[in-house]
Amino acid sequence: MEIGRLPISASQRGKLMAAGYTTLISLSAASASQLARDLSITEGEALEILKVASHSSGLDESDGNHAIVYGAQTAWDLLHEEYFTHITTSCAELDNILGGGVNCKEVTEIGGIPGIGKTQLGIQLAVNVQIPHDYGGLGGKSIYVDTEGSFMVERALQIAEACMEDMSKNKGLQRKDFQACQVEMQPKDFLENIFCFRVCSYTEQIALINYLDKFISEHKDVKVVIVDSVTFHFRQDFDDLALRTRVLSGMALKFMKLAKKYSLAVVLLNQVTTKYSEGSFQLTLALGDSWSHACTNRIILYWNGNERCAYIDKSPSLGSASAAYSVTSKGIRSSASNSKRIRMM
Repeated sequence: MEIGRLPISASQRGKLMAAGYTTLISLSAASASQLARDLSITEGEALEILKVASHSSGLDESDGNHAIVYGAQTAWDLLHEEYFTHITTSCAELDNILGGGVNCKEVTEIGGIPGIGKTQLGIQLAVNVQIPHDYGGLGGKSIYVDTEGSFMVERALQIAEACMEDMSKNKGLQRKDFQACQVEMQPKDFLENIFCFRVCSYTEQIALINYLDKFISEHKDVKVVIVDSVTFHFRQDFDDLALRTRVLSGMALKFMKLAKKYSLAVVLLNQVTTKYSEGSFQLTLALGDSWSHACTNRIILYWNGNERCAYIDKSPSLGSASAAYSVTSKGIRSSASNSKRIRMM
Protein backbone atom coordinates (compact mmCIF):
# COMPACT_ATOMS: atom_id res chain seq x y z
CA MET A 1 0.00 0.00 0.00
CA GLU A 2 1.30 3.44 -0.93
CA ILE A 3 1.08 6.74 0.97
CA GLY A 4 -1.42 8.13 -1.53
CA ARG A 5 -4.00 5.54 -0.39
CA LEU A 6 -3.68 6.08 3.37
CA PRO A 7 -6.99 7.10 5.08
CA ILE A 8 -5.67 10.50 6.17
CA SER A 9 -6.37 14.03 4.98
CA ALA A 10 -5.24 15.16 1.53
CA SER A 11 -3.13 17.83 3.22
CA GLN A 12 -1.26 15.24 5.27
CA ARG A 13 -0.73 12.98 2.26
CA GLY A 14 0.68 15.92 0.32
CA LYS A 15 3.08 16.79 3.14
CA LEU A 16 4.24 13.16 3.39
CA MET A 17 4.98 12.87 -0.32
CA ALA A 18 6.69 16.27 -0.42
CA ALA A 19 8.95 15.14 2.45
CA GLY A 20 9.91 11.96 0.61
CA TYR A 21 7.67 9.47 2.41
CA THR A 22 6.18 7.69 -0.60
CA THR A 23 5.85 4.14 0.78
CA LEU A 24 4.75 2.59 4.06
CA ILE A 25 8.21 1.07 4.45
CA SER A 26 9.85 4.52 4.44
CA LEU A 27 7.21 5.79 6.87
CA SER A 28 7.59 2.85 9.25
CA ALA A 29 11.27 3.71 9.76
CA ALA A 30 10.47 7.23 11.03
CA SER A 31 9.91 8.23 14.65
CA ALA A 32 7.09 10.55 15.69
CA SER A 33 9.52 13.38 16.47
CA GLN A 34 11.33 13.00 13.15
CA LEU A 35 8.06 12.91 11.22
CA ALA A 36 6.77 15.97 13.08
CA ARG A 37 9.93 17.88 12.19
CA ASP A 38 9.86 16.83 8.52
CA LEU A 39 6.16 17.70 8.08
CA SER A 40 6.09 20.76 10.37
CA ILE A 41 3.27 19.27 12.46
CA THR A 42 2.85 18.41 16.14
CA GLU A 43 4.17 15.13 17.53
CA GLY A 44 0.60 14.16 18.38
CA GLU A 45 -0.43 14.49 14.72
CA ALA A 46 2.68 12.60 13.65
CA LEU A 47 1.89 9.78 16.07
CA GLU A 48 -1.64 9.51 14.70
CA ILE A 49 -0.30 9.24 11.15
CA LEU A 50 2.12 6.48 12.21
CA LYS A 51 -0.71 4.59 13.92
CA VAL A 52 -2.88 4.78 10.80
CA ALA A 53 0.04 3.62 8.64
CA SER A 54 0.80 0.74 11.01
CA HIS A 55 -2.84 -0.37 11.04
CA SER A 56 -3.15 -0.09 7.25
CA SER A 57 -0.06 -2.21 6.66
CA GLY A 58 -1.04 -4.81 9.25
CA LEU A 59 2.22 -4.36 11.12
CA ASP A 60 2.47 -5.23 14.79
CA GLU A 61 3.92 -2.25 16.63
CA SER A 62 5.50 -4.57 19.18
CA ASP A 63 7.48 -6.26 16.45
CA GLY A 64 10.53 -4.29 15.41
CA ASN A 65 10.92 -6.21 12.17
CA HIS A 66 8.82 -4.40 9.55
CA ALA A 67 10.38 -6.02 6.48
CA ILE A 68 8.42 -8.45 4.32
CA VAL A 69 10.72 -11.08 2.85
CA TYR A 70 9.78 -13.12 -0.19
CA GLY A 71 11.35 -16.26 -1.65
CA ALA A 72 14.74 -16.08 -3.30
CA GLN A 73 15.67 -16.97 -6.85
CA THR A 74 18.80 -18.83 -7.77
CA ALA A 75 21.29 -17.29 -10.17
CA TRP A 76 20.53 -20.14 -12.58
CA ASP A 77 16.83 -19.20 -12.56
CA LEU A 78 17.73 -15.58 -13.21
CA LEU A 79 19.92 -16.60 -16.16
CA HIS A 80 17.06 -18.50 -17.74
CA GLU A 81 14.47 -15.77 -17.30
CA GLU A 82 13.20 -14.01 -20.39
CA TYR A 83 16.19 -12.33 -22.02
CA PHE A 84 16.48 -8.55 -21.96
CA THR A 85 14.95 -6.72 -24.86
CA HIS A 86 16.23 -3.47 -26.29
CA ILE A 87 14.85 -0.29 -27.83
CA THR A 88 16.85 0.90 -30.81
CA THR A 89 18.10 4.49 -30.85
CA SER A 90 18.12 4.55 -34.71
CA CYS A 91 21.90 5.09 -34.56
CA ALA A 92 23.80 1.86 -35.30
CA GLU A 93 26.96 2.98 -33.52
CA LEU A 94 25.07 4.02 -30.39
CA ASP A 95 23.08 0.78 -30.39
CA ASN A 96 26.34 -1.14 -30.70
CA ILE A 97 27.93 0.27 -27.52
CA LEU A 98 24.61 -0.20 -25.68
CA GLY A 99 24.48 -3.89 -26.58
CA GLY A 100 21.60 -3.48 -29.01
CA GLY A 101 19.87 -0.38 -27.68
CA VAL A 102 18.38 0.85 -24.41
CA ASN A 103 17.76 -2.10 -22.09
CA CYS A 104 14.38 -3.00 -20.70
CA LYS A 105 14.19 -3.95 -16.99
CA GLU A 106 16.77 -1.23 -16.29
CA VAL A 107 16.89 2.46 -15.41
CA THR A 108 19.07 4.45 -17.80
CA GLU A 109 20.13 8.03 -17.13
CA ILE A 110 21.06 10.20 -20.12
CA GLY A 111 22.59 13.60 -19.39
CA GLY A 112 24.30 16.39 -21.22
CA ILE A 113 24.48 20.10 -21.94
CA PRO A 114 21.56 22.06 -23.50
CA GLY A 115 21.22 21.48 -27.25
CA ILE A 116 23.08 18.16 -27.27
CA GLY A 117 19.94 16.20 -28.20
CA LYS A 118 18.55 14.74 -24.95
CA THR A 119 14.92 15.51 -25.76
CA GLN A 120 15.42 14.39 -29.36
CA LEU A 121 16.71 11.04 -28.11
CA GLY A 122 13.82 10.79 -25.66
CA ILE A 123 11.23 11.35 -28.41
CA GLN A 124 13.07 8.91 -30.67
CA LEU A 125 12.82 6.17 -28.03
CA ALA A 126 9.13 6.98 -27.46
CA VAL A 127 8.54 6.33 -31.17
CA ASN A 128 10.94 3.41 -31.69
CA VAL A 129 9.49 1.34 -28.85
CA GLN A 130 6.39 1.01 -31.06
CA ILE A 131 8.21 -0.66 -33.96
CA PRO A 132 6.30 -3.93 -34.58
CA HIS A 133 7.77 -7.31 -33.65
CA ASP A 134 8.05 -8.24 -37.35
CA TYR A 135 10.58 -5.43 -37.73
CA GLY A 136 12.61 -6.37 -34.66
CA GLY A 137 10.83 -3.96 -32.32
CA LEU A 138 8.83 -4.36 -29.13
CA GLY A 139 5.44 -3.31 -30.47
CA GLY A 140 4.86 -1.38 -27.24
CA LYS A 141 3.67 2.02 -26.09
CA SER A 142 5.45 4.81 -24.24
CA ILE A 143 4.94 7.23 -21.36
CA TYR A 144 6.56 10.64 -21.71
CA VAL A 145 6.76 12.72 -18.52
CA ASP A 146 7.43 16.32 -19.54
CA THR A 147 8.63 18.50 -16.66
CA GLU A 148 10.01 21.38 -18.74
CA GLY A 149 7.46 21.82 -21.54
CA SER A 150 10.01 20.58 -24.08
CA PHE A 151 7.96 17.78 -25.67
CA MET A 152 6.96 18.94 -29.18
CA VAL A 153 4.24 16.89 -30.82
CA GLU A 154 5.20 18.22 -34.27
CA ARG A 155 8.69 16.82 -33.79
CA ALA A 156 7.28 13.47 -32.64
CA LEU A 157 5.21 13.34 -35.85
CA GLN A 158 8.32 14.01 -37.96
CA ILE A 159 10.20 11.20 -36.25
CA ALA A 160 7.21 8.86 -36.60
CA GLU A 161 7.00 9.56 -40.34
CA ALA A 162 10.73 8.86 -40.68
CA CYS A 163 10.31 5.62 -38.73
CA MET A 164 7.66 4.48 -41.19
CA GLU A 165 10.01 5.32 -44.08
CA ASP A 166 12.77 3.27 -42.49
CA MET A 167 10.48 0.26 -42.13
CA SER A 168 9.39 0.57 -45.77
CA LYS A 169 13.05 0.34 -46.82
CA ASN A 170 13.69 -2.78 -44.79
CA LYS A 171 14.94 -5.30 -47.36
CA GLY A 172 14.86 -8.22 -44.95
CA LEU A 173 11.06 -8.60 -45.10
CA GLN A 174 8.72 -9.54 -47.88
CA ARG A 175 6.66 -6.77 -49.38
CA LYS A 176 3.38 -8.34 -48.23
CA ASP A 177 4.59 -8.22 -44.63
CA PHE A 178 5.17 -4.49 -44.83
CA GLN A 179 1.82 -3.87 -46.49
CA ALA A 180 0.06 -5.65 -43.65
CA CYS A 181 1.98 -3.57 -41.12
CA GLN A 182 1.33 -0.39 -43.06
CA VAL A 183 -2.41 -0.94 -42.82
CA GLU A 184 -2.13 -1.44 -39.06
CA MET A 185 0.15 1.53 -38.27
CA GLN A 186 0.34 5.04 -39.64
CA PRO A 187 2.32 8.01 -38.26
CA LYS A 188 -0.73 9.24 -36.34
CA ASP A 189 -0.91 5.84 -34.62
CA PHE A 190 2.55 6.43 -33.17
CA LEU A 191 1.30 9.62 -31.55
CA GLU A 192 -1.75 7.85 -30.13
CA ASN A 193 0.59 5.37 -28.42
CA ILE A 194 2.59 8.06 -26.56
CA PHE A 195 0.98 8.92 -23.21
CA CYS A 196 2.14 12.43 -22.26
CA PHE A 197 2.06 13.76 -18.71
CA ARG A 198 2.92 17.42 -18.06
CA VAL A 199 4.05 18.09 -14.49
CA CYS A 200 4.68 21.58 -13.11
CA SER A 201 6.16 20.98 -9.63
CA TYR A 202 8.14 18.39 -7.73
CA THR A 203 5.03 17.41 -5.74
CA GLU A 204 3.18 16.72 -9.00
CA GLN A 205 6.19 14.73 -10.18
CA ILE A 206 6.22 12.59 -7.03
CA ALA A 207 2.45 12.07 -7.21
CA LEU A 208 2.68 11.01 -10.86
CA ILE A 209 5.46 8.52 -10.17
CA ASN A 210 3.31 6.97 -7.44
CA TYR A 211 0.42 6.78 -9.92
CA LEU A 212 2.46 5.17 -12.71
CA ASP A 213 2.23 1.70 -11.15
CA LYS A 214 -1.56 1.76 -11.43
CA PHE A 215 -1.48 3.33 -14.91
CA ILE A 216 0.96 0.76 -16.30
CA SER A 217 -0.97 -2.12 -14.74
CA GLU A 218 -3.93 -0.91 -16.84
CA HIS A 219 -1.75 -0.39 -19.96
CA LYS A 220 0.50 -3.43 -19.89
CA ASP A 221 1.84 -2.76 -23.39
CA VAL A 222 3.82 0.26 -22.10
CA LYS A 223 7.48 -0.61 -22.60
CA VAL A 224 9.30 2.65 -21.87
CA VAL A 225 8.90 5.51 -19.40
CA ILE A 226 10.81 8.69 -20.29
CA VAL A 227 11.21 11.57 -17.82
CA ASP A 228 12.36 14.84 -19.44
CA SER A 229 13.94 15.93 -17.26
CA VAL A 230 14.10 14.25 -13.89
CA THR A 231 16.10 17.24 -12.65
CA PHE A 232 14.16 20.39 -13.40
CA HIS A 233 11.82 20.82 -10.42
CA PHE A 234 14.31 19.43 -7.92
CA ARG A 235 16.82 22.12 -8.85
CA GLN A 236 14.26 24.92 -8.68
CA ASP A 237 12.32 24.28 -5.48
CA PHE A 238 14.64 22.57 -3.00
CA ASP A 239 16.89 24.33 -0.50
CA ASP A 240 17.15 21.41 1.95
CA LEU A 241 19.68 19.12 0.26
CA ALA A 242 19.25 16.30 2.79
CA LEU A 243 15.51 16.28 2.15
CA ARG A 244 16.08 16.37 -1.59
CA THR A 245 18.42 13.38 -1.38
CA ARG A 246 15.82 11.37 0.52
CA VAL A 247 13.04 12.28 -1.92
CA LEU A 248 15.21 11.42 -4.92
CA SER A 249 16.27 8.09 -3.38
CA GLY A 250 12.63 7.11 -2.92
CA MET A 251 11.87 8.15 -6.49
CA ALA A 252 14.79 6.12 -7.85
CA LEU A 253 13.59 3.00 -6.01
CA LYS A 254 10.16 3.52 -7.55
CA PHE A 255 11.63 3.64 -11.05
CA MET A 256 13.66 0.48 -10.45
CA LYS A 257 10.58 -1.32 -9.18
CA LEU A 258 8.58 -0.29 -12.27
CA ALA A 259 11.35 -1.43 -14.63
CA LYS A 260 11.61 -4.87 -13.02
CA LYS A 261 7.90 -5.43 -12.37
CA TYR A 262 6.72 -4.57 -15.87
CA SER A 263 9.87 -5.46 -17.89
CA LEU A 264 10.13 -1.96 -19.30
CA ALA A 265 12.87 0.62 -19.80
CA VAL A 266 12.99 3.74 -17.66
CA VAL A 267 14.94 6.59 -19.27
CA LEU A 268 15.74 9.62 -17.11
CA LEU A 269 17.04 12.70 -18.92
CA ASN A 270 19.31 14.85 -16.75
CA GLN A 271 20.82 18.33 -16.95
CA VAL A 272 24.36 19.47 -16.17
CA THR A 273 25.76 21.74 -13.51
CA THR A 274 29.19 23.03 -12.51
CA LYS A 275 31.28 21.40 -9.81
CA TYR A 276 34.41 22.81 -8.22
CA SER A 277 37.15 20.18 -8.30
CA GLU A 278 40.94 20.35 -8.19
CA GLY A 279 41.05 24.13 -8.38
CA SER A 280 38.65 24.60 -11.28
CA PHE A 281 34.99 24.41 -12.23
CA GLN A 282 33.96 21.39 -14.28
CA LEU A 283 30.71 20.33 -15.89
CA THR A 284 28.98 17.37 -14.28
CA LEU A 285 25.49 15.87 -14.29
CA ALA A 286 23.07 17.47 -11.85
CA LEU A 287 21.67 16.15 -8.54
CA GLY A 288 24.99 15.29 -6.93
CA ASP A 289 27.15 12.23 -6.39
CA SER A 290 24.53 10.25 -4.47
CA TRP A 291 22.15 10.38 -7.43
CA SER A 292 24.82 8.84 -9.69
CA HIS A 293 24.21 5.51 -7.93
CA ALA A 294 20.44 5.63 -8.42
CA CYS A 295 20.41 4.37 -12.02
CA THR A 296 21.57 1.13 -13.62
CA ASN A 297 23.26 2.83 -16.57
CA ARG A 298 24.56 6.37 -17.01
CA ILE A 299 25.18 7.83 -20.46
CA ILE A 300 26.76 11.24 -20.95
CA LEU A 301 26.18 13.18 -24.18
CA TYR A 302 28.86 15.69 -25.18
CA TRP A 303 30.40 17.57 -28.09
CA ASN A 304 33.68 16.30 -29.54
CA GLY A 305 34.67 18.98 -32.00
CA ASN A 306 31.88 19.00 -34.58
CA GLU A 307 30.40 15.68 -33.51
CA ARG A 308 27.83 14.78 -30.92
CA CYS A 309 29.01 11.79 -28.91
CA ALA A 310 27.60 9.47 -26.26
CA TYR A 311 29.80 7.98 -23.56
CA ILE A 312 28.88 5.09 -21.26
CA ASP A 313 30.00 6.42 -17.91
CA LYS A 314 28.55 3.66 -15.73
CA SER A 315 27.00 0.25 -16.35
CA PRO A 316 27.21 -3.15 -14.64
CA SER A 317 27.12 -5.00 -17.95
CA LEU A 318 28.54 -2.61 -20.57
CA GLY A 319 32.13 -1.49 -20.92
CA SER A 320 33.10 2.18 -21.13
CA ALA A 321 32.80 3.24 -24.74
CA SER A 322 31.92 6.21 -26.94
CA ALA A 323 29.91 6.54 -30.13
CA ALA A 324 29.12 9.47 -32.41
CA TYR A 325 25.56 10.29 -33.43
CA SER A 326 23.65 13.01 -35.28
CA VAL A 327 20.38 14.84 -34.76
CA THR A 328 18.70 15.19 -38.16
CA SER A 329 15.28 16.17 -39.46
CA LYS A 330 14.39 12.47 -39.24
CA GLY A 331 15.59 12.11 -35.65
CA ILE A 332 18.63 10.40 -34.17
CA ARG A 333 20.89 8.88 -36.82
CA SER A 334 24.49 7.82 -37.37
CA SER A 335 26.96 10.69 -37.32
CA ALA A 336 27.33 12.78 -40.46
CA SER A 337 29.68 15.36 -38.87
CA ASN A 338 27.46 18.15 -40.15
CA SER A 339 26.65 19.92 -36.89
CA LYS A 340 29.06 22.73 -36.19
CA ARG A 341 29.58 23.40 -32.50
CA ILE A 342 32.56 24.01 -30.29
CA ARG A 343 33.51 21.39 -27.74
CA MET A 344 31.88 22.15 -24.39
CA MET A 345 32.21 18.93 -22.39
